[in-house]
Amino acid sequence: QVQLVESGGGLVQAGGSLRLSCAASGRTFSRYYMAWFRQFPGKEREFVAAVNWSGGTTTYADSVKGRFTFSRDNSKNTVYLQMNSLKPEDTAVYYCALTTRATMSRSLWQYDYWGQGTQVTVSS
Repeated sequence: QVQLVESGGGLVQAGGSLRLSCAASGRTFSRYYMAWFRQFPGKEREFVAAVNWSGGTTTYADSVKGRFTFSRDNSKNTVYLQMNSLKPEDTAVYYCALTTRATMSRSLWQYDYWGQGTQVTVSS
């Protein structure tokens, strides 16, 4: 079993920054690919970013490319999502996810474990 716990969400003005964290426990964290998704009210979770096991390779949704940075610290079993130049349309619940497959898939169905989510609200 894997437990994922997100933190760092909150309220920020447009143009501001937030850093989300996701701490993992229960498995050999450094072996697994990770991702962030977000969910708008009434919508399915959408892909934000993914990282490979080492943190050396990342991929981003077009809507966040150049503004968000996904990183990981395997010594701390933690991944981070640095979000800069935030926009009101980034307002959502953000989830971290872990896959036991060697994939940076953009499909939520490829991910086996999820955190509880953290709310990010960007005011205009």
